[in-house]
Amino acid sequence: MKNDIYQFLTNLKYKTGALALIDPDVKNDKKMLDIIDKINFADFDAILVGGSTLSDNKYLIRVKKIKELTSKPLILFPGSSNQLNSYVDAILYLSLISGRNPKYLIDEHVKSSLNIYASNIETIPVGYILIDGKNMSAVQKESETTPIPAKQINRIISHVLAGQYLGYKFIFLEAGSGAKKHIEGELIKTLKSYLDIPVIVGGGIINSKIIRNIKKGNPDFMVIGNFLEEANNKKEIKKMVSLIHGL
Repeated sequence: MKNDIYQFLTNLKYKTGALALIDPDVKNDKKMLDIIDKINFADFDAILVGGSTLSDNKYLIRVKKIKELTSKPLILFPGSSNQLNSYVDAILYLSLISGRNPKYLIDEHVKSSLNIYASNIETIPVGYILIDGKNMSAVQKESETTPIPAKQINRIISHVLAGQYLGYKFIFLEAGSGAKKHIEGELIKTLKSYLDIPVIVGGGIINSKIIRNIKKGNPDFMVIGNFLEEANNKKEIKKMVSLIHGL
């Protein structure tokens, strides 16, 4: 099995990597060129592409366009097996282990496995954990699962350890798109004291103050998504990425 992208991610020169997340849906059609320009300018390490729901059938056209406009690794961040495509370099093979909906624990994986094999797409198994971001996220709605409250530390520890013992290569802590409350650095620091695998943190990362807080926990990767759709100043985004990198 290929592991080129996994090796790339785990051998970055920065202590914390910066990942951009693009939702290739119709709502971003007019913004797509601008979003990709911001990503290229700000020096993100890689791009995650995908969404919990898609409102039309032009998804593949948009992913192909993103691939053409950047040289950065393109990694599928799938909302379902229907989003699988040959334009990406790898797929985060997500299992929503904070929930108990079998569709997102194993069903979608079974549906996609033969296509992944035929396409020879690199898979990176990821334990995906929703943490309450004080806002009903698209993932929560689509998966019909409830996020874990951030104050339930032992419950979160139990989930991340289970993910590690199951053999996932990353743990993804997600506060959700449009989160009103990001995941605190102190929580990340506590979780990392139990883990030997990298931690990705996303949701609600919209300014330098939040980045500094999260950095206290020494996450391995931070994801910026919605903010890329809204921010107008690409120099500010570059500053945020440099802060994530520790420059």
